[in-house]
Amino acid sequence: MAEFSQKRGKRHDDDMLGSAVDFLLANARLVLGMGGAAVLGIATLAVKRLIDRATSPQDEDDTKGDTTCLEDSWKELSLLKATPRLQSQSPPAALGQPVLLPAPLPSAPEGPTDADPQPSSQLRSPAPLCLTFQEKLLVFEREHVTISLSHVALAKQLTGDIALELQAYLRSKFPELPFGALVPGGPLYDGLQAGAADHVRLLAPLVLEPGLWSLVPGIDTVARDPRCWAVRRTQLEFHPRGSSPWDRFLVGGYLSSRVLLELLRKALAASVNWPAIGTLLGCLIRPCVASEELLLEVQHEHLELTVAVLLTVTGASVGDHFLLAWPLEGLAGNLWLQDLYPAEAARLQALDNHDVGTRRRLLLLLCSVCQGHPALGRLGRGHLTQVVLRLGEEEVEWAEEALGERFLQALELLIISLERASLPCHFNPGVNLLDGLSEEEINDIGYALYLGLQAPEVLL
Repeated sequence: MAEFSQKRGKRHDDDMLGSAVDFLLANARLVLGMGGAAVLGIATLAVKRLIDRATSPQDEDDTKGDTTCLEDSWKELSLLKATPRLQSQSPPAALGQPVLLPAPLPSAPEGPTDADPQPSSQLRSPAPLCLTFQEKLLVFEREHVTISLSHVALAKQLTGDIALELQAYLRSKFPELPFGALVPGGPLYDGLQAGAADHVRLLAPLVLEPGLWSLVPGIDTVARDPRCWAVRRTQLEFHPRGSSPWDRFLVGGYLSSRVLLELLRKALAASVNWPAIGTLLGCLIRPCVASEELLLEVQHEHLELTVAVLLTVTGASVGDHFLLAWPLEGLAGNLWLQDLYPAEAARLQALDNHDVGTRRRLLLLLCSVCQGHPALGRLGRGHLTQVVLRLGEEEVEWAEEALGERFLQALELLIISLERASLPCHFNPGVNLLDGLSEEEINDIGYALYLGLQAPEVLL
């Protein structure tokens, strides 16, 4: 009887607790909403089971199911922790106050109403413009290729002033060496400048005595290099060594470009008062000591440029071409590199003048695209010029409307040349311009060009 009364009292307490929980959940649903009431219900039920196990005596059935009940309780508590918290909403001032429903979207109104006076055209975002590749190419040219006339004029003025200062220095430092007048040139003066990466050329010609020097093609020397020429000293029987001021730079009977470059590099780095010259010209001038070339870095308030001082030799054997003192390696270290840039620039200009074409613009676009690409940056102006010259000789449309098509054709021609590992020089077919690239570099460039041909917009 006592056990029955105890169970009856326990059932009565459970009924009272259940009624309290139901009342609490009913009011919580009004205040917290369905999500909040669900979270509160789970928490209350878990706490209730824990209290029941702590206050009630355990019988055999309870002992058997103790492990299961504990596992269920931890599952419920873990469910409570894992339940995402809902954003708290401020309760209404009174329980009877109606809850405002979200306003309908303005994108699909049934008709004009006073509550929505704004026209639908103001709410809709404008459709994006779909540009063709030709249009994107012209935008890229306008924003990244075209250089303002004021910057071109300022760069020319700075280069001319530096040429005058360097000319005076050479005459005072080496009065015995007959240097000619320094002549500025290069892409900047031919309308082919593609950003600050292109060097402004400053030609310093050597005045050689006629009859004492002759030019020998590089293919006939021990270097067997068709790109180069050797400057040989002649008439030693009648004009012995020492008769010419340039004899001090002879190596094995040939005028060494390497010795001359070393002399001028040391002089430009240590003997010239560049800070004073820069202050006079209103800019900062620093020789690039890390480079084997004779480079001057010029920083102005409005622009930056690099001036390349090039020692040159001319002769009847090379026609209108120049021979440059260039840092070459191996057996060609004392030879002179044939400079084909003047002939290439003149040929492009002549072709464009003939049909009012865009070959020069195509070359500028290719140079700008490659300069800003990690893999294509290995392609220099010389590689790209040969491609444009080969395409330019074809009788195809070269108007501005076909510029995008010519750009894609240039990429295809580059890919074909890389597959064959052969890009012959236009004015010297015996020279393969890809010889200076390794197999890995050729593969990287070819892969980048292939991706660019599939989606050319990514190159811009």
